Amino acid sequence: MSWWPLIRALPVKTNFRFVSFARYAAALSAVLVTASLIGVFYPGLNLGIDFRGGASMEVAKPVGQTLNLDATRRAVGELGLGDVQVQGIARLGTQTNDGSTAVLRFQIPEGRDQTVVVQQVEAAISGAVGAVTYSGVSVVGSKVSGELFTSGLLALGAAIVLMFAYIWFRFEPQFGFGAVAGLLHDVILVFGLIVVLRLEFSLNMVAAILTVIGYSMNDTVVVFDRLRENLRKYKTMPLREVIDLSINETLTRTIITGITAVMVLAALAVFGGDALYGFSIALMFGIVVGTYSSIYVGAPIILLWGVKRGEAAEDTRPVKLGMASRP
Repeated sequence: MSWWPLIRALPVKTNFRFVSFARYAAALSAVLVTASLIGVFYPGLNLGIDFRGGASMEVAKPVGQTLNLDATRRAVGELGLGDVQVQGIARLGTQTNDGSTAVLRFQIPEGRDQTVVVQQVEAAISGAVGAVTYSGVSVVGSKVSGELFTSGLLALGAAIVLMFAYIWFRFEPQFGFGAVAGLLHDVILVFGLIVVLRLEFSLNMVAAILTVIGYSMNDTVVVFDRLRENLRKYKTMPLREVIDLSINETLTRTIITGITAVMVLAALAVFGGDALYGFSIALMFGIVVGTYSSIYVGAPIILLWGVKRGEAAEDTRPVKLGMASRP
């Protein structure tokens, strides 16, 4: 890919003073994290069927005919039933999906009769795609959905704890705290984006957040690896300069990786339809804030804490972040 002009335009070596702006970045992050946390509780998340409860049914066309999934989704969506999900499935006894059968999931608004809503859905689908057969109508209660929501949050918490244990084992405690602070920062801001854009919070969104955690951790490990190498190489260089050097040495790689991932996700957001739109938007935003947190959340914590230099020397003096001049 060296022929790609955008890659060739990237500088081989940069010399940005990232640490000098750490104080301002910390203030910005604090404001955004606080606003996101408030938004999670008020107005709250826009829960999808997975966490709110609803109904599901199987919709099928005769063998040899194709069911238009987009038309089905639009027809049910016009009824004002909130989150609508349509997924093609394989017929019983077959290994592949022939495009004639799908599972439809939709919400039943409070105060509306379940039987009447199901009849309205069937009439809307028949009017949009022609004659179809319906089967397997079932309702997911709010209690089951609440348990699923709790399980999703526990999965996110477990992922963060395991990442902290991995970083602690591989590096030092301060690296672990820096990495976890960055992960929490990224997850909270993604929740804030979900609230601001009123994206459906479903199992797909949980998968997006878990992916953000993995990407953020990967980028953090790359920076921390280079920082550890430079701490051993430059034992007398001030810590803030070692951090700036390490970030600059990994910056081009980070930009290329991030841009590549965002390009793919942008294509999914544009051409993937409603089912992948929220997932793609959340993941693109998570990649951006994950890169930011590696520079301005994880690294400054290490700067404040201090790290060991080589085998014997240790620099544990707290460092005041700001626009201080280099020695």
